[in-house]
Amino acid sequence: MIEAKAHNIRANIWSNRGDKNRAISDYSEAIRLDPKFTDAYYNRGNVWRNKGDYQRAITDYSEVIRLNPADAEAYGNRGISLKNIGDYDSAIADYNEAIRLNPQANHFSNRGLAWRFKRDLDRAMADYNEAIRLDPNLANAYFNRGSVWQAKGDLDRAIADYREAIRLDPMNAGNFNNRGVAWLAKRDLDQAMADLNEAIRLDPKFSDAYYNRGNVWRTKGDRARAIQDFTEAARLGNAEAVARLRELGR
Repeated sequence: MIEAKAHNIRANIWSNRGDKNRAISDYSEAIRLDPKFTDAYYNRGNVWRNKGDYQRAITDYSEVIRLNPADAEAYGNRGISLKNIGDYDSAIADYNEAIRLNPQANHFSNRGLAWRFKRDLDRAMADYNEAIRLDPNLANAYFNRGSVWQAKGDLDRAIADYREAIRLDPMNAGNFNNRGVAWLAKRDLDQAMADLNEAIRLDPKFSDAYYNRGNVWRTKGDRARAIQDFTEAARLGNAEAVARLRELGR
C-alpha cells in the first residue's frame, strides 16, 4: 500500500534524525495499514534494539521471519537481540541460519561474539578468522579477535589486532581502551596511559576507560590520581571501581 510505504519512509527519516519514538509511531502505522509489510517490522525491530528493548525487537524480527523465512538479516539481528539478553544458544542458532542464507562477514563476527560469551574461545577465533577472510576491513572482527587473543594470554597478537582495528576505526574508544589494557598487562605503563587517555578523549563518559586508567595510575604509585579516576568511573556506574575505592579506604 502506498500510504504504508509513505509512513515507513517518514519513519526512516525520524530514525536517521535520532527521534526513535516518532519512528516507532510511523512504523506502527505502516504495519497497521499493511500487516504483511516486512520492511516496517524489520525497521521497527532495529529501533527497538537501538532503544535496548530487545524483547520487542525479537518480536518484530520474528514476524519478519514468519512472513519471509529467507530473510538473513532478520535472523542476524534477532541473533544480536538474543545475545544481548543472554540467550547465547538461540543467538547462535539464528546466526547459523543467517550464515546459511547469506555467509557474510558480519554474521560470522557476531556468532564469534556469542561463542566468546559462552567461553568457547576456539570457536570464537574460528569465526573471527572467517569474518576477516571475508572482509579484511571489518574493524569489529579485529577488535573481537584481539579480545580472544587477550583471553588466551597472547598479548602481542591482541595488540596487533587492536592496532588494525584502530587503523580501520580510529574514532572507536573501545579499540584504544582494550589496547590500553593489553599494554597494562605487559607492564608498558606509558603506552597504556596514552591509549586510555585517547579512549577518554573520544568518549568522556567511558567508565571502563577511567577504571583502567585508574589501575595504571595505581601501578605507577600515584594514589591520588588513581582515586580520582576510580571515583569518576564509579560515578559513571562502574561497579569494579566502587570495589577498588573501598580497597583504597574511600
